[in-house]
Amino acid sequence: MAWWGEIADTSPDLYAALSAAKRTHGKSMMSYLIMMGIRLIEMRRILKSTGSIYLHCDPTACHYLKLVMDAVFGARNFRNEIVWERATSKAKGSQHMPKSWGTNTDIILFYARSREASIRPYRKLASEEILTKFPKVDERGGRYKDDTAHIWSTPNMGARPNLCYEWRGFTNPHPSGWRLSRGRLEEEYQKGNIIIRSDGKLERRAYERDYRGEPIGNLWTDIAPVTGGEEYLDYPTQKPLALLERIIRASSEKGDWVLDPFCGCATACSAAERLDRKWIGIDISPKAVDLLNERLVREAGLDKFTKGAGDIIRRTAIPVRGGARSPCIKDMLYGSQQGLCNLCKQWFQYRQMDVDHKTPTSKGGPDVDSNLQLLCHHCNMIKGDRTMAEARVRLKELGIIVPPPTTITR
Repeated sequence: MAWWGEIADTSPDLYAALSAAKRTHGKSMMSYLIMMGIRLIEMRRILKSTGSIYLHCDPTACHYLKLVMDAVFGARNFRNEIVWERATSKAKGSQHMPKSWGTNTDIILFYARSREASIRPYRKLASEEILTKFPKVDERGGRYKDDTAHIWSTPNMGARPNLCYEWRGFTNPHPSGWRLSRGRLEEEYQKGNIIIRSDGKLERRAYERDYRGEPIGNLWTDIAPVTGGEEYLDYPTQKPLALLERIIRASSEKGDWVLDPFCGCATACSAAERLDRKWIGIDISPKAVDLLNERLVREAGLDKFTKGAGDIIRRTAIPVRGGARSPCIKDMLYGSQQGLCNLCKQWFQYRQMDVDHKTPTSKGGPDVDSNLQLLCHHCNMIKGDRTMAEARVRLKELGIIVPPPTTITR
């Protein structure tokens, strides 16, 4: 209920949406949406301006989650409701007459952080599809299709005076004019996409080399659910690797961060690794770590965590939401440490002390009060990203005498 009070104070739009859900669906739905809402607030906080968020849900709560997402991310940042055909089943067979249609689709709500976000909604063609789409081959071996119909605008497009001009002796007899501006037409000619044939006619070519891919709409029927094979993990909510790869490819670049706060059997993490993205996966179940370990070895070719898989960090400390660090943490630490640096144990003025992580975040340390301390500027620079034990060893190597951890001198 603390979350409920926080939402009431900080997000009145979300509070109204949750109150409506309580009235129409009951307390259980409201409790679920509070849990989701407080996490979505954090997702929005950490998402960069060009970032996107995809929320997968079933028909039970998708319409309520749409209201929650509108309240948190803003209705203007809603981009698509994607319908994924997760099963091909029809209505259940029964001796009684069915009361509903078969449920074989799930919903993916796609929101952007701001207008700066963009995607690449294209699918790469298979080899056989390329041969069909680009059946011709030019004298240099480039595959293309005849796109001559897209040189002239058709009469039913109406008069377009700004596109009526002469180019290299050619004009359109209709007032609809050319498809392209004069500059673009010349550019296409120089690239070899517009050909003046020996019979004096124009030919436009669309080459495979310029093809971005097959445009994808918001109805996804080409990604089958995982029902067997090497990818199958017998995990109840497992999603196909192809589904997550499509989303990650469309909304991120190599080197970007991908976060899955309900990573389950780690499909998003595995997909991100395969596509050269950095990633973070969070799940309450310890089994998720084992499944991730298994998938990274099999699908991404990495060693296990226990054998040093690159810079992968397994963090077991339970994350604390949002303001884990108290706003007056420096005052609190200065008082609890009696103004002493926690490494050299010397007294320093308040302004000469730095807040430091005892266990560095780069080594899995949490950003919570219990992992924070005050160090003098000198000790903080020497410690860097070392642990406290490593820092004491380094100080000794530099010939600096360090009192034992329990000794206090002033």
